[in-house]
Amino acid sequence: MKLGLRIAAIVFLLAQFVRPERTNPSVDPALVVQSHLEVPARIDSLLRVSCYDCHSNETEWPWYASVAPASWLCVKDTNEGRRHLNFSEWGNYPPGKAGHKLDEIAEYVEEGEMPLAVYLPLHSDARLSDEDRVALVKWAKGEREKLLAATADEENE
Repeated sequence: MKLGLRIAAIVFLLAQFVRPERTNPSVDPALVVQSHLEVPARIDSLLRVSCYDCHSNETEWPWYASVAPASWLCVKDTNEGRRHLNFSEWGNYPPGKAGHKLDEIAEYVEEGEMPLAVYLPLHSDARLSDEDRVALVKWAKGEREKLLAATADEENE
């Protein structure tokens, strides 16, 4: 038993030397979602509290993101989240892709798939009320409709 505990402690200590890079790439104000869509203050607040840690370049890395093996999962999940949707790089999405992202936001929030359940126990402030979910879904669908209308207008010109 003692040998097993010693081996586990050594493995844990050695794991601390395997440190994935926790990044927060620079944010270009011209690319952020607020520069491309109408984002009311309430929606902005909800996005920042419930989405930005995984879906922006403004991640607030928690203390446990410095402790292996949790650090490995945090970096992996954040990098994957940014690849799927990044509010800091919204301006890089062409209109069709931006519309699709808005569809996905509405769908995942409406179905309760976002924020991820695994994220919420240590980030209770990120939990969305039913009212928050309705507001986010309504915003995403409304912005998608505006985007579609603007794209149709541009094609007709």
